[in-house]
Order: sequence, then structure tokens, then C-alpha cells
Amino acid sequence: MREYLKFYIDGQWVNPLERKTSDVINPATEQVSGRISMGSAADADLAVKAARRAFGSWSRSSRKERLELMQAIQAEYDKRQAEIGAAITEEMGAPAALGGGFHVQLGAGHLATAIEILKDFRFEELRGNTLLAKDPIGVCALITPWNWPMNQIAVKVFPALATGCTMILKPPQLAPYSAQIFAEVLHAAGVPKGVFNMIQGAGSVVGTALSGHPEVDMVSFTGSEFAGVEIAKNSATTVKRVCQELGGKSAFIVLDDAAMVANVAGATSGMMVNSGQTCSAGSRLLVPKARMAEAIEAAQKAAAEVTVGDPQGNFVMGPVVSKGQYNEIQRYIQIGIDEGATLVAGGIGRPESLGKGWYVKPTVFANVDNRMRIAREEVFGPVLVIIGYDSIDHAIEIANDSDFGLAGYVNGADPEACNAVARRMRTGWISINGGFDFHAPFGGIKKSGNGREWGEFGFHEYLETKSLLGFVPAPPAA
Repeated sequence: MREYLKFYIDGQWVNPLERKTSDVINPATEQVSGRISMGSAADADLAVKAARRAFGSWSRSSRKERLELMQAIQAEYDKRQAEIGAAITEEMGAPAALGGGFHVQLGAGHLATAIEILKDFRFEELRGNTLLAKDPIGVCALITPWNWPMNQIAVKVFPALATGCTMILKPPQLAPYSAQIFAEVLHAAGVPKGVFNMIQGAGSVVGTALSGHPEVDMVSFTGSEFAGVEIAKNSATTVKRVCQELGGKSAFIVLDDAAMVANVAGATSGMMVNSGQTCSAGSRLLVPKARMAEAIEAAQKAAAEVTVGDPQGNFVMGPVVSKGQYNEIQRYIQIGIDEGATLVAGGIGRPESLGKGWYVKPTVFANVDNRMRIAREEVFGPVLVIIGYDSIDHAIEIANDSDFGLAGYVNGADPEACNAVARRMRTGWISINGGFDFHAPFGGIKKSGNGREWGEFGFHEYLETKSLLGFVPAPPAA
């Protein structure tokens, strides 16, 4: 049983000002696996004040000092990757191979990328007699989700540190364990007091307090569209910057060529990773309408190969994060059936061999119309919809006909054809034939949010540009 009852504020572990706890449920067993303290607005205020005090010195720290700290964090993170992976498996149900693999590797990858960028990042640029200086924005509230907990913490904390900001991390209530270990990593690495602070608790309490706090200069939020709107409203009263990565209903366009069957199978398998709980998942699979029967057969076979079971075992899919998430996914599966889509894999209920735990069947609907709710609303579970297109122009029209614009995918045998399709998709991040890059900016348009994370573009979210007109540079050293 884990008990994480203290918050990390001003360089030390402190008791909350109000004694209130919440149980954390293991989604594989439906049993209590631990307790966390629930923060209050008063706790948030203490953390903000600590971050504000620390900003004066940390914002003036040298590149060398920041690099040394981040390299120390890297060493401590490497020591505890196995613990972090185990925590992710326990808190949100990721299979051990995934939790201890890609989940923790994403955190390590973003840290290594931030270190690489910081070494040469241009914080100043002279244009004529004007110096453009990029200064840290200030105190940042970082609010992260439960589905890829270490990835989302890493893409916020490391750019904020590298650019000289101070911060308060509010991790997800449903998946708090890995964040607690992450805070221990930063403490062991010697982060100066007040630079990094962490408060557990409910978004409606701590998130609201942070986003509306007059001493918070910037909010970076990843989560639902509904919560993002509320945070934006709270932040508006103090005119602070808000960077948001919200929902998605991303199109995966498979071109009509010899690789179509294999690409449909790959897209189906990919949709089921992390139990479909990925905001950038290619949940709308677009295939040539004339080859729908082939696509259905390929998707059925791929879905049948996705094993579901105990995340401590050798299974592809574990449970979804909670009872509430399970019920919401079941509701959408029933909506798809009621709308008249063709259910070709999965369906309502748990897999037959599993009587406990929030396990969902890998589900595929075919012959879906893009006007159906299952094609327009984010399910956030292992549910794929297959939509037929008549031509490439039609495929692009369908792909762009969405309230969201976070990610997209194009797979095909002809790279030039893939490139041409990708250029016409109205979305922020597009993977062509499985492309992946830690340096590529990640973020969306429309209701998927604003701003960009990952790589160099993630640094810019935490910087303000200042113009010094009539600047006279110092003469070169003799």
C-alpha cells in the first residue's frame, strides 16, 4: 500500500494545510492500492509563493548551471526508471512492458532532448541596433493528465527548467504515484528550493487555484476540452498565457496501394496501445471504399491478436484507468451500435475471461459515416472506426471535417503521395509511415488546443521576447 501524504514545496516535503486524503484504485484489481493527500487553495498559494521567491535567482542562472542540474536529474532518473515504470503500471494499468518501456523512455527522451537543445539555444539575438532577448516567463502552473503521465510531466517540467522558469506541478489524481517518484528524483538531483514544487489533488480545486492565481504567469495544461475551457476562463482574469493540449479525433489515411492491408492491420494494432487512451490516437481509419471488405478482414485479424489481461502479465492491453472511464467507453460502443455502424470486433462488456478489472474489448466499427458521434467525439479507449473514401480528395475532406486538429497519420507505399496528402491535412502533428521525432513540435489546432510542446518549440512556450532598442554590444575581449 502506497501512502504519499506530503507535498513538495520550497525544497522540502511538507504536510498539507488541510488533512484530506483520497484512495487510489488499481484498475486491474478494483482494489485500493494507496492514498494521497488532496491539496487545497491554501497549499497552492504556498507553492506559488515559493516559486515566486525562487524565480529571482533561478531566472538569472547561467546556461551552465541549468545544464548541470538537468544532467544530475538525468542521472537520478536513470536510477529509478524501473520504479517509475512499476508505478505507472499500478496507477493506470499500462502493461509492465509498456509502463517500464515506452512510458519511461518518453520521459528520458524528452530530458535528453531538452539537454541537447539547451546547449546551443539562442536566448539573445542582435538585429541591427536592437537586441532581442528571450526571458523566462515566470512562475508556471503545470497541470498533467493520467494517460501518459511521465511523457506529459517531462514535456512541461524540462523546458520550464531549461528556460529559467519556476513551477508548480499538479499531477493527475487518478495516476499520482509516478509523479511522486519524479519529485523525489528532482529533489535528489539538487533542484534549488522553490524552483520545482508539486501538489497532489483534484483539478477542480488545485487546478482552479493555480490557474486563477495572480502570481502565476503561465499555465500549461493537458487534458479534456471541458477542463481546458474552464482553465482558460480562470486564467483570463489575470491575462496569463495558457498553453493547452486537449482532445483529438485523428484521421489515419491509408492509401490505395499494395501495402493497404498491412497498413490497416498496423493502424488497428496501434490504436489499441495504452488501451486506446492516447489523445493523438488515429481513431478514424480512412480506407478506400472499394476495398472496405479487405480492410474489415485485416482489422478483424489485427484486433483478434490484441491480447487483454493482467498488466503484470504478458498481454498487449491492460485495463483502462478507472470505472468511470470504462463506463464512458461502454456508452460510446453502444452509441456506435445504435447508430448503425458495423461492429466487426469487440463490443460491449469485458473480455469473457476477465471478471474483474476495467478491461475493454479491442473494438472496431466499420462502414462508419463521419457524421456519426463515434466518428466525431473522442472516445478515449480502444475503439477504432473505419470510414470509406472515394478518392484522395474525399479522404482529405473527411480527415479535415472534425472539430479537432491534434494529430494525423498517412501510410502508403509511395512517399511522395503520402507527403502530398499530409500537407493538406489541417492538424498540428502528422506521422508519415510511422515517423517519430522528439524534436518535432507537438500540439493542435481548433478544439485540440493551442501552443506547441516537444523539442525547441517547447522552450518558446516558457519565454517572453524583450526588445532592447539602441543596444550597444560590449567590445570584444582583447
